[in-house]
Amino acid sequence: MNITILANKDLASCVALNYLLPALGGHRFALVLSARVGGQATRPEALQRLAFFEQTLCNELLFPALDASSAAAAAELQTFQGLARRFDCSLQELNAINEDAELARFEATQPDLVLSIRYGVILKPKAIAIPRYGVLNLHSGILPDYKGVMATFHAMLRGETQIGTTLHYIDDAGIDTGRIVRIDRQALLPERDYLSNVLSLYEPGCQSLAEAVSAIERDGELSCSLQSGGSYYSFPTAKNLDDFSKREFSLVDTAEFARLARRFIPSP
Repeated sequence: MNITILANKDLASCVALNYLLPALGGHRFALVLSARVGGQATRPEALQRLAFFEQTLCNELLFPALDASSAAAAAELQTFQGLARRFDCSLQELNAINEDAELARFEATQPDLVLSIRYGVILKPKAIAIPRYGVLNLHSGILPDYKGVMATFHAMLRGETQIGTTLHYIDDAGIDTGRIVRIDRQALLPERDYLSNVLSLYEPGCQSLAEAVSAIERDGELSCSLQSGGSYYSFPTAKNLDDFSKREFSLVDTAEFARLARRFIPSP
């Protein structure tokens, strides 16, 4: 199959693609990235710091340096460009995918199936209708209880003992409202930072996504269940972040980030 993968240009999406692409052997890929999730509204300082680690540090410093080095191909984890080279696929950024010019570029990838992981633009009906097998989204939260952004943060703040991913169809322009294919749950580790808990979701989540692709290739469809109810969450407010800190949670542990970053760097 031709598979177009929509992802955001952030650390978690890159880690997820490092799990997903090797598990999708035999298919042809196109990678489409968004620059960010949500608008450009000024966020609280704590979220700006998180964005620095998730995006700025990677996209403006670490990844460009690695992309300029031929030795980086030997590293355990690959950058977006490194993945495109390794899997011989196109790579482009589309931030207005529902508008005519970018919709045409999206359609030109000729997807039989679209997979979405953290993509920052809400797809509208014309885009959703392009792939014959539909659009599958891997949401980093348990639906329908945690729709929206930073579901793991809100789960931590509300005292949940489990976090997880939900594999669901994007059926319309609703946010995280489509038919559910599968939910993978795991224990929340309160001693670990928010980013580490999020990143831990993607290995099992991407395995489920790869299994769903195999099932579609074999059967042409997936068994699903409809959603009802639930809650939608937006970016945390300053009060949310203050409460999070008072519970002795952190958004980013720099030592954990450094350990992950080293996996992108080839051994001497």
